Amino acid sequence: MRVLHTSDWHIGKRLQGKERLDEQRAVLEEIARVCDAEGVELVLVAGDIFDTYLPSSEAEDAFYAAVKRIAGKDRCVVLISGNHDDNVRLAAACALSEEQGIYIFGNIEHAPRLYTGRKTHAVEAGTNHIVVEDATGERVFINVLPYPNEARLREEKVADETFLDKMRRWIAAGEEKNTGHLQEIFLSHLFVAGGQVSDGERQIDLGGARAVPLDLLPPAAYCALGHLHRRQHFKNNVWYSGSILQYAFDEAGAQKSVVLFDIGQDGAENIRQIPLREGKQLVRLAADSVEGAKQLICGYPGCYIELTLYLSEPLLSSQVRMLREANPGLLSILPQVKNPAAEREAVSLRGMSSEELFRAYYCKLYGEQPSDDLTELFLSMTEGADET
Repeated sequence: MRVLHTSDWHIGKRLQGKERLDEQRAVLEEIARVCDAEGVELVLVAGDIFDTYLPSSEAEDAFYAAVKRIAGKDRCVVLISGNHDDNVRLAAACALSEEQGIYIFGNIEHAPRLYTGRKTHAVEAGTNHIVVEDATGERVFINVLPYPNEARLREEKVADETFLDKMRRWIAAGEEKNTGHLQEIFLSHLFVAGGQVSDGERQIDLGGARAVPLDLLPPAAYCALGHLHRRQHFKNNVWYSGSILQYAFDEAGAQKSVVLFDIGQDGAENIRQIPLREGKQLVRLAADSVEGAKQLICGYPGCYIELTLYLSEPLLSSQVRMLREANPGLLSILPQVKNPAAEREAVSLRGMSSEELFRAYYCKLYGEQPSDDLTELFLSMTEGADET
């Protein structure tokens, strides 16, 4: 059975206020084309379908259109909720989606209904597992664990049970359903200790007490994970497919992809990453003058840009407007004022007068002493401040 693994769609996510729905639609259509071209039978989506608990109607429309296209006429799609998703809301459309071969795991109280009118379809399912069969009769067992916490799984806290204890119990609950000893895929949205994070991910639950050691994962033929936006993998076929777009500037230059593999009697084979080409590229640029920056950013049309400017004096608002007009994709300007004084030996500020403190601070920022008129203006504005 040929399987495609993707995750972290984050439909509706913006970049510094820039709407990216058109890019998200385009890359999801690209994934559908990959499915068609590669003869994919089963698609796994490892969480964070949306970027917020309450996605816009436009984001929901983009999701429904995309997932129906990806499912096609005969494919099976299995999705789980991530930490950005409202797990119950995401699964609200199950009554309709399951007839289309789209199985959504988020609502712990829901067990998928079985329909047999497609070449690849579910033949067995529960609240935490699903067995999928293709046209040749090949079957695969999927142990399903949406983003795990007590609130989402509606559990009372158990005394002396750690998060890792809960994870072992939750994973084992899925494992015990594999009574036919089929080849297994583990599908979840979690953080594996040692994984590389990105600025585009929320820091809550990224590591710390909720970091899961690699050896806690089940001995599945393939572990399809979501949560981390950088594509990466660990031993024993543990894979993060990564997000479908570059969602933060620290991912500038990172290649986005989906993971494709075959699973059969010998386990997961022919694992490979298929690059995704749609969506704007994020770039980080640097220049040491405004004019140089203008020429530089004009060489990156159709990109989103973060620009670091090394200057000897503060950047003017008129210069900012000029740069943004030169390339509308310029989203972030980070001015760095050159400061020769910063390399000098640090001196204690204790006991310095207001005038000395002001002069030292100004010099630290701009590398030169303020004028007497500016110093007098500062002192006149702060006069009497110590008395209030």
